[in-house]
Amino acid sequence: MSFVDVLLVIFFLFFVGSTIGWCIEVVFRRIFTAKKWINPGFLTGPYLPLYGFGVAGLFGISRIPLHTGMAWLDALLLILIMGAAMTLIEYIAGLIFIKGMKIKLWDYSNRWGNVQGIICPLFSFLWLLVGVAFYFVFDGPVLEAVLWFVRNIEFAFVVGIFFGIFFVDLGHSLHLATRIKKFAEEHGIVVHYEKLKEEIGTRKEEIKEKASFMFPFRAAAELKDSLTERMKKFSTERKRKKAEKKKEPTMSAPEIEDDATMSEIATTEEEKKEE
Repeated sequence: MSFVDVLLVIFFLFFVGSTIGWCIEVVFRRIFTAKKWINPGFLTGPYLPLYGFGVAGLFGISRIPLHTGMAWLDALLLILIMGAAMTLIEYIAGLIFIKGMKIKLWDYSNRWGNVQGIICPLFSFLWLLVGVAFYFVFDGPVLEAVLWFVRNIEFAFVVGIFFGIFFVDLGHSLHLATRIKKFAEEHGIVVHYEKLKEEIGTRKEEIKEKASFMFPFRAAAELKDSLTERMKKFSTERKRKKAEKKKEPTMSAPEIEDDATMSEIATTEEEKKEE
């Protein structure tokens, strides 16, 4: 394939991976975590770039010609590379948002062996299982999809529309992120993005107002009010915990951290350093 064809295939895999990954995350949050329908991720539309990069990366890694002479060793090495690559993608994405935008899209701070709350052994193992599934189950169907795309290159028009919408969405979301970043820098915190969306949705339910699935931050004032309100609660909760800690010196640090993580949408700069 020519260089242009390779680029088109990468764009196609990004498109497929992003949309399917978004669907998986929506269902996962509904069943296992938030117990409600929440639009996952940083962007507004039905796509998650992390999964798009992941699918494109896994497909490329599976094509690496190792030729060790032992098929099982080739498979093992490729799966290990896949797991490591997915963990690296997750770490880089998380670090960019925390350091650059003062936003936490996910938080593994309560997981054993976590690094800055961005990656942890448990999810690295899950990414390894994803590599196993991709290598033995999904690589064939993905390859067929790529071959179909190459034979029907006119479908690139649809992929082009997807990226047009994607970049408009990216601009809108970055504009939103600058407002959150400004608030976070003023208060010395990192905002837990998913918890903030959950909080706004809950607040709307309490006042009998319909929450928007795709646009949880429909108004700048609404976002600022929610951040301010939660910051007040956050400060009150921290003062209460400090007072309790002085009264009960035997209380373990993990218990305090677990309680904080359940009720807060922000992490202070001081806590970030401790992590």
